[in-house]
Amino acid sequence: MRTAFLRVLRRFRGDAGMTTAEYAVGTIAAVALAGMLLKAVTSDGVLAALNALIQKALQ
Repeated sequence: MRTAFLRVLRRFRGDAGMTTAEYAVGTIAAVALAGMLLKAVTSDGVLAALNALIQKALQ
């Protein structure tokens, strides 16, 4: 009886869900970083600099 109780206790004591939570936080952080990079790259200043760089390379 005692060993069955200890087996059940060990099963519920683990942190099996911790990995899923870490993946969720990592995914949210990656999406936030991608959003910030997209915002920066599509800004007027960066687009003008890239356009000038491409024009200079083509001449």
